[in-house]
Amino acid sequence: MKKSLVSPFHSLSTKLSVGIILFAVPVFLVSLGFLFQQSRKMVRREATERANSTLNATLQRLNRHLMAVETATNVSDWQVPEYLDPDTLLAVSRRVVRLNPHIDGCSISAEPYVFPKYGRYFSAYSVREGDSITTVIEKQYEYFEKIWYKKPRELRKACWVDFFDEIDSLELTIAGRIASYGKPLYNDSGKLVAIISTDLSLQHLSKLVTAEKPYPNSYFAMLGEDGTYFIHPDTAKLFKQTIFTDQDAGSQADLIALGHEMTSGRRGSVQVNINGEPCLVCYQPIRGTAWSLALICPDSDILRGYHQLTYILIPLLIFGLVVIFLLISHVVGHSIRPLNRLLEQTQNIAGGNYEVHIPQSPRKDVVGRLQNSFATMLQSLNFHMGSIRYMADQTKKRNEELVKATKIAEEADRQKTTFMQNMTHQIRTPLNIIMGFAQVIRDTQGQLPEEEMRSVTEMMDHNAKTLNRMVLMLFDSSDSGLNEELNSHKDEVVPVNDVVRESIAFTHEHFPNLPVKFETELPDSFCIRTSRLYLMRSLRELLYNSAKYSDGQHVSVRITSTDTTVRFVFEDTGPGISEDYYDYIFVLFTKVNDLSEGLGLGLPLAKRHVVNLGGDLIFDPDYHDGCRFMIELPI
Repeated sequence: MKKSLVSPFHSLSTKLSVGIILFAVPVFLVSLGFLFQQSRKMVRREATERANSTLNATLQRLNRHLMAVETATNVSDWQVPEYLDPDTLLAVSRRVVRLNPHIDGCSISAEPYVFPKYGRYFSAYSVREGDSITTVIEKQYEYFEKIWYKKPRELRKACWVDFFDEIDSLELTIAGRIASYGKPLYNDSGKLVAIISTDLSLQHLSKLVTAEKPYPNSYFAMLGEDGTYFIHPDTAKLFKQTIFTDQDAGSQADLIALGHEMTSGRRGSVQVNINGEPCLVCYQPIRGTAWSLALICPDSDILRGYHQLTYILIPLLIFGLVVIFLLISHVVGHSIRPLNRLLEQTQNIAGGNYEVHIPQSPRKDVVGRLQNSFATMLQSLNFHMGSIRYMADQTKKRNEELVKATKIAEEADRQKTTFMQNMTHQIRTPLNIIMGFAQVIRDTQGQLPEEEMRSVTEMMDHNAKTLNRMVLMLFDSSDSGLNEELNSHKDEVVPVNDVVRESIAFTHEHFPNLPVKFETELPDSFCIRTSRLYLMRSLRELLYNSAKYSDGQHVSVRITSTDTTVRFVFEDTGPGISEDYYDYIFVLFTKVNDLSEGLGLGLPLAKRHVVNLGGDLIFDPDYHDGCRFMIELPI
């Protein structure tokens, strides 16, 4: 029985189809879910903007209404202290209510015994009743303790208060809670004579506030200074409950936090669970008052359109699955492309190109087995070719390493020779001077003039110090010097100003006629913890170089500090350092000029000392009048 040739390709097509479905369907579903989630975020963002816009518009209406009340009061109250008599109080009270339809009532209550005829109490009160206005003198009662009178009197300025007038001797109380704008009135001598209080019913304000809302079930809530509800659709809460009443701190912490935010006069937008339903709450304080207004929008209203996306999701899902299956059909149609690639690769090998790479295939079908057979054959060929190439590459690499090592050895030998010559010359010069002058002193047997003898001894001293300086630098550059430096005590208390002054004094021993300008931002008592010896060596080296290579007239040291570091800045005026040598300034045994004095160790050793002390030595390439070096050390 013959084997079917269709079977392997049928198996390959099936595997391709299953693989694509397992990849594409999850990606499609994840993308769709992400789109759905982003839509939810966009709906919430839009709802927050819409709610804040409505809240702002409502607050503008409310503020205009309150400002109209304030303006109506302010334009009339001057008459009370100007014409202080009972008739004026009655007339002003009535005029305020009559000329301003926004106002429900106005009282002008005098201070005790302002009008002796009426005794301790006198209060003129006008109230709007429908289309008519009634103006009367209130019956005597202790109004001085009422909040509408007491608060502006204590604050000595105009303010808004809310209260429920449970005592109404004239039976003219505006129904419900009252919002009152109270203002103290003073005569020309600054004495308080009366309080004018302009009243609004909070029912009136409630109609004004609830005139517009962004969603069918959204509503406004107004809180007083202590969290009392002034406006709320649940009338059972009005004036009797606060936002904190009967709230459980564990399950309703978000609502309690909202209450604290509103009573603190803050503004914002939060998600709060109210009566078991999540809601978006946008809140803002009301200008000029201690009240706060909030707009509550239930999530059921906000997300109503979002939930309708489900009806769009089902057709989209069906359409996506259709696209996936069409894609699978297209991919399966191209499943034999690996065979074409394998054919191209074998033809290149037959043409002598052994650089072709045929990877091992993890497939178990006929294409995978065929590809693996060719890959094994190519690996055998490449193994022998690779062995030959490897030996050639290793030989070339070793030859290059030998050439490089030879160059390094030659350069090291050249540097050693140069250093020995330079060191011999630099040491021999001061030795010859000392020996020469010693010979002169011996031959003259002390018969030289005193001035000439002083010059000779100074020259000998200078060259002896130069020689000692070079020997010390040679020791520091050795392994023994490095070990001694690393093991040195770095916790000494060092006064920064004193150590600089000592370094300047040391420089004057070598260059007695050199003026050194010293400036400091720090007091003499300022100290840092470091190694005095190695800090001193670094400072001396920088001053020595400035003195030796500058014009000899303009050398300065300046000390500054930050919160964490102290900086020593050395500046001189002179030829400076060429830009070509910037990279070699801190390299051991390297000099800008081979004929110049020195061993090429000063700046590298100073750099090493400062780094070992936890700081850094910096060359400033932007300074062009000479040289500027900076030492930075931690405080």
